[in-house]
Amino acid sequence: MKTVKILIMVLAISIALYQQVSEEKNIYITVIAIAVFMFGMMQLSAKTPSKNQEKEEEDAE
Repeated sequence: MKTVKILIMVLAISIALYQQVSEEKNIYITVIAIAVFMFGMMQLSAKTPSKNQEKEEEDAE
C-alpha cells in the first residue's frame, strides 16, 4: 500500500512539473496534482513517530 501511494505521488508531481514546462499551462491540473501530492505526503508522514513521543509518555506517568 505504501508503494502504491508513493507511485501515485510521483505521478502527480511529474504531471505538475510537466504542466509548468508545457506552453499551454492548465492551472487546475497543476493544483489538483499538487493537492494529491500533499495529501499523500500527509498520509505517509502520519505514521512517522514524533521525536518527543518518549518524553510525552514519561510525563503521562
